[in-house]
Amino acid sequence: MAQRRVTEFFARRRPGSAARRAKSACRTPSSAVGPALTPGSSRKRARPPAAPGSSRPGPPARRRLRLQDADSCPTSPPAPISPGKKVKRTAPSEGQLPCLAAPKDKALSKDTISELQSRLQRARVLGAQAQALRASAQKDAKETSTSEAEGSAEQPCGEKAPAYQRFHALAQPGPPGLVLPYKYQVLAEMFRSMDTIVGMLHNRSETVTFAKVKQAVQDMMRRRFEERNVGQIKTVYPESYRFRQERNIPTFKDGVKRSDYQLTIEPVLESEAGSAPQLTASRLLQRRQLFSRNLVERVKEHHRAFLASLSPPMAVPEDQLTRWHPRFNVDGVPDIEPAELPQPPSTERLTTAQEVLARARSLMSPRMEKALSDMALRSAEPSSPGPPSPVLPATPPATPPSALKGVSQALLERIRAKEAQKQLAQMTRRPEQELRLQRLERLPELARVLRGVFVSERKPALTMDVACARMVGSCRAALSPGEMEQHVRLLAELLPDWLSLHRIRTDTYIKLDKATDLTSIAARLAHQARAEGL
Repeated sequence: MAQRRVTEFFARRRPGSAARRAKSACRTPSSAVGPALTPGSSRKRARPPAAPGSSRPGPPARRRLRLQDADSCPTSPPAPISPGKKVKRTAPSEGQLPCLAAPKDKALSKDTISELQSRLQRARVLGAQAQALRASAQKDAKETSTSEAEGSAEQPCGEKAPAYQRFHALAQPGPPGLVLPYKYQVLAEMFRSMDTIVGMLHNRSETVTFAKVKQAVQDMMRRRFEERNVGQIKTVYPESYRFRQERNIPTFKDGVKRSDYQLTIEPVLESEAGSAPQLTASRLLQRRQLFSRNLVERVKEHHRAFLASLSPPMAVPEDQLTRWHPRFNVDGVPDIEPAELPQPPSTERLTTAQEVLARARSLMSPRMEKALSDMALRSAEPSSPGPPSPVLPATPPATPPSALKGVSQALLERIRAKEAQKQLAQMTRRPEQELRLQRLERLPELARVLRGVFVSERKPALTMDVACARMVGSCRAALSPGEMEQHVRLLAELLPDWLSLHRIRTDTYIKLDKATDLTSIAARLAHQARAEGL
């Protein structure tokens, strides 16, 4: 019994047994025909002889097991192989890989075929949907490119300024005021740098040329500085410098000759008795402030024209204007036109034959020269008529938009007048009034917080320090105890019947009427804020 178990173990563990069991289920086709091997035999398979008359060696005795492929294998399953029958093997043709003919379950074949057909149908539907989506995407892309091309054709040729320049006035910190446009602030910085360099060279009694100032200003500002910017500075502040074209100025440069004309700059200063005028720090500051005021005056001129174009037109006194109109585009103000600077005198040089003939006219007799000039005038009259006077387009009358049709014109006029009055009050508001309005807007919330502090403390009176400390921790706005005390004093000023302050020795005590309704208190504070905001 033990001997049989050991023999079965070794027969089971023999290397060729697993391969035989696999080959019995699925065999590789071959050209030779031989008897089927029994499970217990261990004889090796004979190598088929090579074809006569061919130099190609015969196939190897052992063949690799090839898995069944759906493309190379036939669709019809072969008949099952019985262990006691002979199997006929056929050699594969050239260019065709041998395939395994595995048995197929007949019960599952119909289900598999129906499942494959359903999947194929679903794949076709999905393919059709993908093609439709791809076609619609290509159509949308073509329409987008066409609209972009039309939009780019409608835009002007000039480059659009970046956003940090177009909205520079809106990004300024602090309360709103008379903010200068970005390009005006850059010009003011250029004037400051130029005045500093000119002052240093002038105090050293050195001739100031544009070449020296240009290089120094560009090093200070990291920005291009051209003669156009100097012309803009002359337009804004004409009395700042005196410009001349001079030559025989030492330059110590190879590219500039001593005999060439150069633009010289001389600051205009008040003469002092007994000494040469110097451009001191105080004078630099005064000139800088005057330049800034001139820039503000230029912006005010454009602001005044904008107010006159409104409906109804507005007029604000210049001494009361503290901020620009909300709809006034500060950074859209046109650039400053540069003033004309002195140009080097043109030395006449005869370089072409036409110039030589023009010079020879002076050698002609007066009668001949007059006859030639009359003929030139007669020939120029019909060919070059005078330019026609430009005809300004008539301004169409203002028509109300379609959304306001049917609304009374008198009602629209009253609304516009009220809005203009509100904007006028906003433009002429002083900084201290702006600060008071901000405090008034916070008072309704602070009144509720203060009443809650008194309710939680359960005391008829609290010191100012304790009440402010409690309110700072409960208020949404980030306020310091000093600012909170100012709000409490303003609250006591507006509502003396609800909140009262009592000075006892070195402390200030607060007393509050808890029986008063908070709704009426908030309504009174809101009415006060609206009254002062107009």
